Amino acid sequence: MSAPSLDSLQFIRSAIGKYCFCDVPLDQITPESQLADLNVDSLSLAEMVFAMEDRLGQPLVDVTQRPQTVADLMRLVEPYLQALTSGPATA
Repeated sequence: MSAPSLDSLQFIRSAIGKYCFCDVPLDQITPESQLADLNVDSLSLAEMVFAMEDRLGQPLVDVTQRPQTVADLMRLVEPYLQALTSGPATA
């Protein structure tokens, strides 16, 4: 439908900042950014995915094909992120 929300971009930027040694300032990471250009290797990608799954409380079921761009990651997390922000609060 439409492009992923800014919230998903912020979520991915945060994960990249925590798990990758990226020379690009986080606010300059765009959906079009290539993960390889951000120094996201297979190990850091796996760490990011596991951390995002923990944060979202859901496994990211569609990680069968390696994401190439930030937008690819955004599409993976967006449905879960929307449920997290719009769902009922838990104690």
